[in-house]
Amino acid sequence: MRKMANFQAKIFNKKASDPKNKPDQIIEAIALKPSQSIADIGSGGGYFSLRFAEMVGEGGRVYAIDTKPEFLEYLKNNAKEKGLNNVIPTLVSRDKLDLPEKSLDLIFMRNVTHHIPNRVEYFKKLKRFLKPDGRIAIIEYKKGKIFTFRGLFGHYIPKETIIQEMGEAGYLLEKEFNFLPEQHLTIYAVKNERL
Repeated sequence: MRKMANFQAKIFNKKASDPKNKPDQIIEAIALKPSQSIADIGSGGGYFSLRFAEMVGEGGRVYAIDTKPEFLEYLKNNAKEKGLNNVIPTLVSRDKLDLPEKSLDLIFMRNVTHHIPNRVEYFKKLKRFLKPDGRIAIIEYKKGKIFTFRGLFGHYIPKETIIQEMGEAGYLLEKEFNFLPEQHLTIYAVKNERL
């Protein structure tokens, strides 16, 4: 089981780090600053969690969140190897997220949104973990050709659908980027309720 999970984690990291998937531009687009707190929901092999940890430094925190304990174990070992003490592996069980309230500067989600049922409710609940000026960055697949994995299994969500659902959940689209070949990247801020 662990060997298989380690193999999967390595595959996820290889895909995430592939230059054609533009990881450096993603990092640039989300513009992290030292000492920030980040949640990487669906951290998988942890490629982005580890990069975020390096960027936010010792004063920052990265909550690497996944449903698979084996992935988190793999990530923990990698963080230790790299001397990163600011990565906090966090297991999600039954959709219960255990994070400090009003603590996050950014929630990052890459290729996981299409797995979430009741997305509007889910994103409404995430608000309580964000600082007042916190943001959510969502990377999701564009629709693929009919005979691709995405096309056959519906592993994508149109950008317009995400923007609409995030609006219903109480967020404003802050930025959108179109540099990714197979995905779209959108960044949201929490709507100011007093307006």
